[in-house]
Formats: sequence, C-alpha cells, structure tokens
Amino acid sequence: MTDTWIILGATSAIARAFARTQAQSGCGLILCGRDFTDMEATAADARARGAAFVEVAAFDARQPETFAPILALTPGLSGMVNCAVFVGSMPEQGEMDADPALIEGCVTDSYTGPARFLTMLAPLMEQRGGGAIVGVGSVAGDRGRLGNYVYGSAKAGFATYLSGLRNRLARSGVHVMTVKPGPVDTAMTWGLPSMPFMTSPAGVVADILKGLKKQRNVIYTSGIWRIIMTVIRLVPEPIFKKMKI
Repeated sequence: MTDTWIILGATSAIARAFARTQAQSGCGLILCGRDFTDMEATAADARARGAAFVEVAAFDARQPETFAPILALTPGLSGMVNCAVFVGSMPEQGEMDADPALIEGCVTDSYTGPARFLTMLAPLMEQRGGGAIVGVGSVAGDRGRLGNYVYGSAKAGFATYLSGLRNRLARSGVHVMTVKPGPVDTAMTWGLPSMPFMTSPAGVVADILKGLKKQRNVIYTSGIWRIIMTVIRLVPEPIFKKMKI
C-alpha cells in the first residue's frame, strides 16, 4: 500500500523540499496551494523522482470552500494519509499596526485556516488508525516580541491547537508533530535584516524527517533554537519588555 502526503502551502520553499523527499520515498502526493503554475512544476519534479502519484488541488486558508474537495480525494487512497502544513503569512508588524485589518489575514493563514482543515481531516485519519501530521509553526510563537507579535500570537495559537490535536489523535495511532523553525532562507525572510542561525529549507526538512522517525512531539530547527527560546522564555517580564528583540 502507498502512503500519501497532503501538503498544504505546497508553493513554499520548505514544502517543495519536503515534496522531493517524499517523492523519492515513493509516496503519493496531493499538492495544495494557490499558484497552480508553481505546483505543476513541483508535481512534474515529484513524478520524475518516483512519486506513486501526484495530484494538484486548490487550497486557500481564507477560503474554506477549498477544503472539502481536497478531503474528497482521500477515500480511494490506499495506505496511510498524512498531512504537512506549511501555510502562513507574516506581514511586517508596522504594516499591521498601521492597518489592523491585515491582522485577520495573518491569523487565518497562520492558524485558523490550517486548524479548520485539520479538524475536518482528523476523523478520516482516525478511521484509518494511523498516519502523521506535521504542523509548521515558528519560534516566534514562544513569546510575544516587539517585532512580530501578531504573527507570533497566531503561531502560538497554532502550536496550542496542535498540542490538543496530538492528545486527541494519539488514541487512534496518529502522530502529530509540531515544528518550530527559526529564521529560514525563504521568500518570507528576504529583505529582512540579517538574522542569526538562519537555516535552509533542506535543513528544516532533514530535521522534520528525523523528528518523524523518532516520533518527536515538538522539534526546533535548527536545534539551537530550543536553547535560545528557553532562555528568552525565562527572562522576567519587567526586563523583557525593555528589550529590543
């Protein structure tokens, strides 16, 4: 039987790297996103690398009507159905301060849209009695910081959601892993000031695969961010609110 990965946000650099690895493993892929030209290119590459099959589907976190057609593809699949979530958007905090209407889109892309989809997918995975969910959050969700507290709050909410979903689905043999990357060299960080300990999409995917193999619940990538964020969380609030981070 062939396992399948539903990849939400398939046009992101990390998602493309993840799709390559799963194609090489012979999995089936359902690439979901908004840019069909980009996804068709990824699909062609995945087929060349040995994917069992590749489907391309529309997914927009802000348009829930795009969710059901993706789920409708799952009943005929053999093997386990898995899902990897690479969806999110990060407008500059200053832009959202100037135009609070932008907050809704950030939160929908980074939290409520993916959470709604996963809640719809969960019963299907429970029925199959296995599979994995990879939810990509961010170290920004570990503590509200001056430069990106709206985005951070959305990713914090998503992490808490994944924790509860993990608790629920573990009873059916489904593993849910939360991924917290630090800065990654992707379109989301282009043009931003130089960031320490930046990793690559391939580096994030390598850590995801290791985490899945070891059945980790939460991983940081790169690993040094676990230490950094532990220190940041321990800074007393009176001191923290004076820091420019």
